Amino acid sequence: MSQSSSHDHHDHAGHDHGHAGHHHGHHHHHHGDPQQAGPFPWRRMGWAALLVAFAVAAASLVQVRSGEATVITRFGNPARVLLQPGLSWRWPAPFEAAIPVDLRLRTTSSGLQDVGTRDGLRIIVQAYVAWQVQGDPENVQRFMRAVQNQPDEAARQIRTFVGSALETTAASFDLANLVNTDASQVRIADFEAQLRQQIDQQLLTTYGVRVLQVGVERLTLPSVTLTATVDRMRAERETIATERTAVGKREAAQIRSAAERDARVMQADATVKAADIEAQSRVEAAEIYGRAYAGSPQLYNLLRSLDTLGTIVSPGTKLILRTDAAPFRVLVDGPVSVEGKGGTQP
Repeated sequence: MSQSSSHDHHDHAGHDHGHAGHHHGHHHHHHGDPQQAGPFPWRRMGWAALLVAFAVAAASLVQVRSGEATVITRFGNPARVLLQPGLSWRWPAPFEAAIPVDLRLRTTSSGLQDVGTRDGLRIIVQAYVAWQVQGDPENVQRFMRAVQNQPDEAARQIRTFVGSALETTAASFDLANLVNTDASQVRIADFEAQLRQQIDQQLLTTYGVRVLQVGVERLTLPSVTLTATVDRMRAERETIATERTAVGKREAAQIRSAAERDARVMQADATVKAADIEAQSRVEAAEIYGRAYAGSPQLYNLLRSLDTLGTIVSPGTKLILRTDAAPFRVLVDGPVSVEGKGGTQP
């Protein structure tokens, strides 16, 4: 009985020990199961994929700035042109690339150019051009092809165009139309307009460049031209002086003639008035003489005789007259006595 009990006890202990060993072995096997350790590497792979997607998206964004156009090239060839400022999409490199093109206004000077005028004289002129790339897809791509998107190269070639156009334009104007003391004869505005017409269409069709303004910065004369200009200006001044002298003489003659005519008219008027006054005075004198004769005939005869002597006798007059004849008889006979109202002569 005790042996059996002891046997049972040992069997039970051995069973428990084996069971414990079984559980220990099971626990070790459970710790090495890949299904329990799996979520950690998959999470890392997800984050990596998200970062790659973000990098691809960032590389595909294109920002178009104000005052610029962006040309999208596909394997080096222009595919499309973005003109609106903001963000846009493209395929990441090396499939597509973004090239910005400056659309802002630029100015280019031709430098001093020695050109000839229509009348065979030389002038030194410098012009400037204000230009910008035309903001449409066709002209932006034309600018890209012409100068490989290099504004400095475009400016150099534009200077060449302007220099050639200056030579052609100057040949259409005389020097007097460009340099003159008379402002009404100067045609600089026409010169600039014709110069712009010479280059406007060529720059647009060749480079996709639009010309906004053309102007003359400087215009000077070489020494030979300056001498000829001074001589010409002196001749013009002398011609003007001669013309003004002739005009002055003509106006003086007209004034003198008008003055003489006015003097003759005034003299004629004065003569007529004097004649009228003299006639009137004679009438009045005759009336006075008539009243005097009616009042005293002898006194009248005496006064008339004295008036006659005063008229015909001067300090240089020599007369031989009878003293008993009128009007000298009164000097010999003396005044006649008057008696009564009417008076009688003895």
